[in-house]
Amino acid sequence: MPIPPRGQEPDPPPEGAVQLPRGDLTQPGPPAEEAEPGPDAATGTAAPDDEYAAALREAEDRWRRALADLDNLRKRHARELKGQAAAERARTAAAFLPVVDNLELALSHAAADPGAIVEGVRAVRDQAVNVLERLGYPRHAETGVPFDPARHEVVGVVQDPDADPNTVVQVLRPGYGEAERQLRPAAVTVAKRE
Repeated sequence: MPIPPRGQEPDPPPEGAVQLPRGDLTQPGPPAEEAEPGPDAATGTAAPDDEYAAALREAEDRWRRALADLDNLRKRHARELKGQAAAERARTAAAFLPVVDNLELALSHAAADPGAIVEGVRAVRDQAVNVLERLGYPRHAETGVPFDPARHEVVGVVQDPDADPNTVVQVLRPGYGEAERQLRPAAVTVAKRE
């Protein structure tokens, strides 16, 4: 804190701040001989310097405790996030286990009847699409709908007299998800504008 010129009062300290002792500062000099204890020593009253040192130690202790609490909170939050991510991965993987089981069943019966395999694989695909939908990513493979750049990726433009201009004519790869929760857009061909 700067020392104001003589005759001018300093600005009052902010509320709650530790105030320094008032009065003239003593000039450093040779060490004085040890004097006998004064009246303060007999009554047990602490000197102002001791009060300030104690207040400073207390403030520093509270500051260090607050830093330690903040660090512990950060570490606990990181552990919780890691645990939640692991639980979500496990939940998603568990949702796909029946799909994998059914694919293995289809492969084990491949030699018996090749025609039945097509139906089995189609059923497994429908099951996988259903799992994605339950996880919040519905399938989009509609034709005849207006082109939407948020949901569609154009891979080709075709001349089609039966389709309205700027509509989806063919879906080459279906899209999954909605708006901000989109896994991928649908790859489509679009009717040319006239």
